[in-house]
Amino acid sequence: MGSQVTSGEGLLTWSPAGGLRPAEDAAPGGRLLVADSWLVRDGRVRALDRHKERFLRSCGECGGPPLRRLLEFWQDMTAALPRTGEWFPRVELAPDSRELRLRLRHTPPLRSEVRVWAAGQSDPRTLPRRKGPDLDTLARVRGRASGAGAEEAVLVAPTGIVLEAATASVLWWEDDTLCLPSPQLPVLPGVTVALIQERAQRSGIRLAHRERTVAELDGREVWLVNALHGIRPVTEWVGEPLRAPRAARAGEWRTWLDDAMEPLPGH
Repeated sequence: MGSQVTSGEGLLTWSPAGGLRPAEDAAPGGRLLVADSWLVRDGRVRALDRHKERFLRSCGECGGPPLRRLLEFWQDMTAALPRTGEWFPRVELAPDSRELRLRLRHTPPLRSEVRVWAAGQSDPRTLPRRKGPDLDTLARVRGRASGAGAEEAVLVAPTGIVLEAATASVLWWEDDTLCLPSPQLPVLPGVTVALIQERAQRSGIRLAHRERTVAELDGREVWLVNALHGIRPVTEWVGEPLRAPRAARAGEWRTWLDDAMEPLPGH
């Protein structure tokens, strides 16, 4: 069953017979099995098919609904996304009930740069390769970073090696090489970072997987990358005397990423 385009914030639950319906209780309940989210700007979105692939794959890994139901939900969900304004919708697979949901949210303030807590947080996640189960844990990490005067925190392995930020992938430049942590490390397969890697390959820019501590990022152009903000260069490290140089490359890459947004299906 199809769903109408909606215009307000709130939680909608999905069923095969009824499509998407407003939920009586819009408060999140329990630890999500799977979640995925992206920016929608006036009916345009970036790499929605990749978010779909990641969500469907993650649902399959944890015993979610059969693929046919997931595809029906995705079709109804896409039709229900607002076509005007800026939104940050989230699709969810609920615990216990295995219910599929759409949480419509206006975007939080978008940032073109970021201050990062340089403490290096030990990775607290239980399922780092699946988005959803650890969202509350990561929100607490960001809360601690905020208390220190930063907006994000870097998660590190027990060895001190940089993994990613609480809500973003971490990339950095070493001379003319774009660097990122190895995919063998416990990192989320980021949609936006994959787009950046592909552009680098097309452009002949050298890519390298390297192991670095937070201290070894001193003086380098470092980016935090996610579907909401796109590319945010680190402009300040909070709590440690690390240098954040002027982000010479970020502006041009941000423009390219903004231009990569495409109309939603049927828009």
